[in-house]
Amino acid sequence: MTLFNALINTIKHILHSIKLSRYDRFTISEYFRKQGAQIGQKCSIIPRALGTEPYLVKIGNNVTIANGVKFNTRDDSACFFRKEIPDIHVFGAIVIEDNCVIGRDSILFPNITIGENSIVGARSVVVTDIPPNSIVIGVSARPFGSIQKYREKCVAKWREQKPPNCLIEEGSDWWHSKHYEENRKKLKLHLVNLFWGQSKINE
Repeated sequence: MTLFNALINTIKHILHSIKLSRYDRFTISEYFRKQGAQIGQKCSIIPRALGTEPYLVKIGNNVTIANGVKFNTRDDSACFFRKEIPDIHVFGAIVIEDNCVIGRDSILFPNITIGENSIVGARSVVVTDIPPNSIVIGVSARPFGSIQKYREKCVAKWREQKPPNCLIEEGSDWWHSKHYEENRKKLKLHLVNLFWGQSKINE
């Protein structure tokens, strides 16, 4: 990265921080909705980001999300198969239903639904659906399955989730293409339609 690019990135970061400073925990929902997130009413959200794909996050009414909560809408483990499929990416939605509390520094993984009236304790790792009216605490790491079965699942999902008509120059891949920003817009439209069935979203 050149000094000029580093300076540009620093300026962008400062401007972004100034933009976010206009919102508090009760009004930040407005900002996230502009990014495509679906958020209900009377929510208290302290984090300043809902992951790299906020349009794959759906939050109900009266939800409290504490500081440090991480939203992972992308399955980064799929990069294990990049040598075989250079542009593979796998995504999943995160749904938090009404009247939930997500404790400080919790980590939410893709393809989960947290049922209504539930509490996720601080520093918990949520990898599977949580039934309504539940209290969950702790790290939930456990055997997932064989690499081969996981590979098949990732490849099948990427075939469905990969946006059509992406611009990729020879010798590059989707993620590192010079057309990255344009491809991201196509990805957003494709994933929102795929997960939520919407044809029009906020750019």
